[in-house]
Parts: sequence; C-alpha cells; structure tokens
Amino acid sequence: MEARLNYFTSPSAGKAIKHLMPAGRALKEAPLPAATQELVALRVSQINGCAVCIDMHTKEAVAAGETTVRLNLVAAWREATVFTEAERAALALAEEGTRVADGSGGVGDEAWAYASKHYDEEQLTALVVLVSFMNMVNRLNIISRQPAGDYEAGQFH
Repeated sequence: MEARLNYFTSPSAGKAIKHLMPAGRALKEAPLPAATQELVALRVSQINGCAVCIDMHTKEAVAAGETTVRLNLVAAWREATVFTEAERAALALAEEGTRVADGSGGVGDEAWAYASKHYDEEQLTALVVLVSFMNMVNRLNIISRQPAGDYEAGQFH
C-alpha cells in the first residue's frame, strides 16, 4: 500500500505539520501517566481504524514496558480486569470524546465525573487535548491512507 500524500514533502502541509510534531512531544511531557497516554492513543486509533497510529502506539507502549496482555485487551477494556480505575476512566472519556458523530452527544456527565475522580484539572486538560490530537492525526492518516507496519519505537522523538 502506498500513501496518497506525503505530508513531509508537501510545502503546504509542511507549514502546518511542523507544528504538530512538537505538539505531540509536548503532550508526552504532560502530567498524565505515560501508560495512560499510550492506552488512550491506542484506543482512539482503534475506534477510528487508523492502522499507522495503532502500529505506532502499540510499539511505543511496548518500548515503555507495557504488557502484551494489556495491549491486547484495550479494545475490550470494559470486560478486562487488567486496567486501573483511573485508566478505565481515561478510556471511557476517550471513547465518548471520539464517538461524537455516533450520536452520543459528546462526553457525558457520568464519564466526566468518573475521570474527574482520578485526574486533576491539569491532567484532565492533557487528556482532552490528547484525545482531540489523536482524532486529528488519525484523520490525517486515514484520509491519505498512510501505510502501517514500518514504525520503530522512538522514531519521532
């Protein structure tokens, strides 16, 4: 499979994309646990069907020490016993924030309250920005059919 567009060689895309890479790196420095960030990024990418982001965040999570059991169960996190209550709250918020077009009405009060029990305002802000960022990046990759499988952990750091 070959990508429809190469964002890194396009002068037009380059003007915008040069700001996205630092934004992604800044999110990594946010006061949200790294494991939670990777689980959320992976779940958002699974929902959206973004293969290149699934590839990237699975490999980044493994490089950071995440277990294959937890990664394999992200898609079915509600039935899995391997996630903390805080991670479950983050995944619930991520799902509702990603499925806004499914008629869910956005993030409901219950999901917000659940997340608020586990994260302070700065962490919630990071979580909301991460979910939004991942949805944007997923769409960039899906529309242009970016191929998956070749990503190496740390490639964009």
